[in-house]
This record gives sequence, C-alpha cells and structure tokens, in this order.
Amino acid sequence: MAENIRWGILSTGLIAGAFVRDLQPQPGMEIVAVGSRTQASADSFGEQWSIPRRYASYEALAADPDVDVIYIGTPHPYHVENTLLCLDTGKAVLCEKPFAMNTHETRRMIDRAREKGLFLMEAMWTRFSPLMQRLTQLLDEGVIGEVRLLNADFGFAATFDAQHRLFNPALGGGALLDVGIYPISLASLVFRQQPQTIHSAARLGETGVDEQNALLFHYANGAMAQISSAVSLTTPQEALILGTKGRIRIHTPFWKPNRLTIIRDGKDDQVVTTEDSGYHFQALDVAACLRAGKTESDRMPLDETLAIMGTLDSIRTQWGLVYPMEQG
Repeated sequence: MAENIRWGILSTGLIAGAFVRDLQPQPGMEIVAVGSRTQASADSFGEQWSIPRRYASYEALAADPDVDVIYIGTPHPYHVENTLLCLDTGKAVLCEKPFAMNTHETRRMIDRAREKGLFLMEAMWTRFSPLMQRLTQLLDEGVIGEVRLLNADFGFAATFDAQHRLFNPALGGGALLDVGIYPISLASLVFRQQPQTIHSAARLGETGVDEQNALLFHYANGAMAQISSAVSLTTPQEALILGTKGRIRIHTPFWKPNRLTIIRDGKDDQVVTTEDSGYHFQALDVAACLRAGKTESDRMPLDETLAIMGTLDSIRTQWGLVYPMEQG
C-alpha cells in the first residue's frame, strides 16, 4: 500500500461531489482519478475538483493500476455491476448506500469480495460520525438502562417527477431504499440485531414506488422500533431512543448528527456535541482498514449489511413492491 491511499471516484453525481469535497482535505488521502459514462462529464468533474485522471468509462477507471480503492456513487440499481467490475480488477470498494437492490445482489457482491480477498464496505456514512460513535459508547455504558424503544424518521417533500430517481422504478425509486435505510440502519446499530417481526404499510404512488411508509419492528428481546420515511412528506428527522432509565434524543437531522441530549428523571439534561458529520469519516475508516490489511470494517461489517438488506426485502415483500430489474 502506498503512503497515501489513492482513490478513484466512480460517478460524477451530487453525492460523489459531496464525498470528494469532504475527502480532499484529509491527510493521507489522494484522489487520483474519476470515471464517468462520458468524457465531458469526467472532464467537468475532474476540473471542478482538480482530479488529474479523467476516464470516459467505468472500465477504464477500474483498470487504472494506481488506484487503491474506488468509491461508487451511482444510483443503487447499478451498484452490483459497478462493484463487481471494480473487484474483478483487484480494487477495494466503498459502495454507497443502499448497498444493492436486494439480498441476492448483496450476496453476489460480498461473495466476490471474499473470494478475491478484497476490501468491501457499504458507505453508510452516518454510522461513522463522531456523534454516533459516542452514542454507541453511551448505550454500552447503560446510561439510559435497557433500550426498549426507538422512534426515528426521515422524510422530505420532493417535487414529483416520474423520471427522477426518487420516483422512477427503473432507478430504484421510493422512500425506503433512499432515506428509510438511515433509520433502519440506526435501529440495527442500537439493537445489534434485526427485527424478529415486522409490520409495515406504504403509500405507493402513481409510478408504483413507496412515497411514504411506516414500520413497526419487534425484536426477540421485546424491544421495538417505530420508523417512517417519505419522499413526499417532510418529517422532523429526529431519533429518540428510550430506555428503562431515561432517553436520548438525537436532534435534527439525526442522519447528519452533531448533538444529542440525555434525559433522565431527577437529573439535569446532558447535551453532548461533536464536530459535524462528514463523508470523510467513513473514508478514514476505509484507509485504516486498508493499511491494516483488513477486508472489511468492524463498524460496518458485511454480514450486517446483508442482514439489513434482508430486512428491506421483507418490508418490500409485504407491499408487493418489485422493481423492474428484479422481474423475470
């Protein structure tokens, strides 16, 4: 491994730009190449972010021998083919959330990485924020006792456009995969398991994808989670974790957290603040893993990614929501 971790960026969309913005100032990181579907897009992105190598295809990026790890920021229906392409050329991969469209695709990606002994991780960036790390410590310390209930939501009102990725089934549209993944991943972090039973409901819009949903998770130990997400409705975007000795409120927006409040009977409220979240924290974890010769992260292990995807599949099955690429 070179002294600097050398990154390639597969995609030139908004999320890729945000990732590059946060990654560039970090020591030991070097963004050396970007790949797009057209030369014009690669050149424009490369010029904007001062990336020296600009490829007109994902294949050319994946073949660059000076790239150590590739960040994949394409829409989620393309994650499986993009990830397999990069793994097959010997590259480590950080793939945006949701990791794939379903469990079948997720297994293919994980199996290929393990077969080749290469690093692979889902880019669930909130998981790596300093506040979420502090939250984990507080829960481990039993600050609010046994956790019994989680309330969390993530919804925003997008202007309807049948061709936009949020509403287009061919692009994996819908609230669950786009933003519902955040509170569901939080539930997995808080309870360290997937729900034993799931009750759910969804409002399917005119394109057939979920524009709004509500979920009730019940765990083997009796704990519960109430989760909702939407792309047609703005919600508080907060999270409340309730235990037998108190509660923790992660303030808006919980998915980009830097402040929480610990509330306990008979005690003054305790406010915990950290530096702002950013996309670079997950990249720093990737770099640490690569330098240590690890093929997956302890903070976002592949088996947990697979388990969460199984939960997402179970929810969609209840709605009868099947995407075009899953049919036939």
